[in-house]
Amino acid sequence: MSITTIHRLCRRRRRWRRVFDTLAFLAVLLGLSWLIVEGAGALHYNWQWYRIPQYLYRIEDGAFYPGPLLYGMGVTLELTGWSLLLTVFFGLTAALLQRSTSWAGHAAARLYVEIVRNTPMLVQLYLVYFILAPILDLDRFVAAVLALALFEGAFAAEIFRAGIEAVPRGQWEAGRALGLSSHAIHRFVILPQAIRLVLPPLTGLAVSLIKHSALVSVIAVADLTTEGRNLIADTFMTFELWFTVAALYLALTTSLSLVVNWLERRLPSPGTGH
Repeated sequence: MSITTIHRLCRRRRRWRRVFDTLAFLAVLLGLSWLIVEGAGALHYNWQWYRIPQYLYRIEDGAFYPGPLLYGMGVTLELTGWSLLLTVFFGLTAALLQRSTSWAGHAAARLYVEIVRNTPMLVQLYLVYFILAPILDLDRFVAAVLALALFEGAFAAEIFRAGIEAVPRGQWEAGRALGLSSHAIHRFVILPQAIRLVLPPLTGLAVSLIKHSALVSVIAVADLTTEGRNLIADTFMTFELWFTVAALYLALTTSLSLVVNWLERRLPSPGTGH
């Protein structure tokens, strides 16, 4: 059998595999749709999708006004943005303390990471809101940001630590050979290279942060989930509103992943400079 024939067979196999994967995906999608429709039919549910747009936005006299769901989505974005900034700060600080020569700093960082990673997020949210917030006079939004950042920061600490340790050892030696201090090596040599390494897992952490932000509805922060629950209580459109809320969360997480993938392709590889 010639090389040309082998290549032709391989291309044909790949083409049929793509067709099979597409058909399998469509079959799963149709199956899920059928289950949803049948389940709603068994409950004698009355679909009212035509009412959903008014809860997303309205246009009056040519002006655009966000509805409750878009307003809640904006609160979720604001909550996630502030939480992500604090998450990076807490995570990077804990990672550097774990690598420091100070036993007290190392012990404190390790204790923070282990306690937070091994206790439920919801419990931590209640502790911050009902205990820490009254002491520090924090409103519910700030308490939610702090609770989310503390929780995700413990996971970010391990991501940063792994990224720093993955930078080739020669980069540390090169920094010392130039006479740089440990602080300067971290700032100018190691961390810029570690960014590309930690970007993919940090993206997953940011996506997780967006999803975990839904938990703040238990302390009545007016995020997307809270607005969805309020609308369901008023309209009883359970299926339509939860599907819409899920679609909005999916739009947020997918957009974040696309932006980070674009950024990742433009960052230099560690140790290569290009």
